[in-house]
Amino acid sequence: MHLTHLSLTNYRNYSRLVIDLPGGAILLCGDNAHGKTNFLEAIAFLSTTRSVHARSDQQLINWLVLEQDVLPFARVEATIKSSAETFQLAITIVREGENLRKAISLNGVKKRAMDIIGKLTTVMFLPEDIELVIGSPSVRRRYMDSMLCQIHPTYCQSLSRYNKILTQRNALLKELFKRNGSPDQLFFWDEQLAHEGATIVLERHHTLLALDGIARQHHRELSNGQEGLRLCYLPSFDLYQKPNPNPQHPIPLETLAPYNTTVPPLNEIRQTFMEYLQQAHREEIRRGITLVGAHRDDFLFLVDGIDMNLYGSRGQQRTAALSAKLAEVTLMRHETGEMPVLLLDDVMSELDAHRRKQILKLVQQAGQALLTSTDWADYDEDFRQRAKLFTVTKGQLIGK
Repeated sequence: MHLTHLSLTNYRNYSRLVIDLPGGAILLCGDNAHGKTNFLEAIAFLSTTRSVHARSDQQLINWLVLEQDVLPFARVEATIKSSAETFQLAITIVREGENLRKAISLNGVKKRAMDIIGKLTTVMFLPEDIELVIGSPSVRRRYMDSMLCQIHPTYCQSLSRYNKILTQRNALLKELFKRNGSPDQLFFWDEQLAHEGATIVLERHHTLLALDGIARQHHRELSNGQEGLRLCYLPSFDLYQKPNPNPQHPIPLETLAPYNTTVPPLNEIRQTFMEYLQQAHREEIRRGITLVGAHRDDFLFLVDGIDMNLYGSRGQQRTAALSAKLAEVTLMRHETGEMPVLLLDDVMSELDAHRRKQILKLVQQAGQALLTSTDWADYDEDFRQRAKLFTVTKGQLIGK
């Protein structure tokens, strides 16, 4: 899979850019703040419909346009070629007064976001990927969700429904607290949340199990066989045990994937989820939030049994994160039948020679890989001769 054409209009610092792109490696070099990261971000945006860096879609609109135009907008459009078809994706963001409108199309036909996620598959490598290990659980959930939505469209649909149900249930919890209402009114929403949430939990379990096996191999190569990595899914409730008045925390390690490769059937997970929700009713009403569910899941990076979030060195943490990202590429290719487009934003400066070699090996296997750097010397002459080179200057790409 690769992009053959990309058009940016009023996107970040790109007023107007229209460019044809080859397959293989593409190296973008330039000073900071000239648009290298924005270029990669635009491609990832087409893939997931969300920005990697912006807190709001409005930040994607060129700031001069926001200041000067009556109806400011940004547009990203690309032609993508996969093994099965060639298609066009486009996303337009328009600010209308105080509101933002996002229009998405596939081959010129209006679509919802969830309809196009996974059409263009990408994996982005960033210097801040270490946050996967040392960051909050929400960082790891976003990582899982982004990966799974690209692989399985049905997962994305369940996640969307789950989040809507969660919002409505939380609103009811606050209302019940205000008027001292009965917890029985939560039963309907418990059923709905458990129905969608169990699907999410089951898919996350299977995916982390598969990701663990691949990441373990990459980590052995990166650490020269000196360390063993495990990725362990940590759901917000014990999938194997019914709730009791004095629940055990944390969930026993031996029950987590990958240490336990079995998982209860979907209907049992739903029932267990329901029981944990019902046990938490009183506390949830008091606090006004849902305390159990997929929105509170996490996963652990364990190296030789040690939690890297708590005790890992900086080098160990970075190696664990890189192993997970490399595994993501392999898993995505296996699940979709397509090699994702690789987006590597200034990652070589963070890596030693051995780890650079592993990354370049992956780049050689990709249908298309876009890499950024502030220094051509980050890549040897042999690589530069095989890659398509662009200098990035003030929102323009100049072929070299």
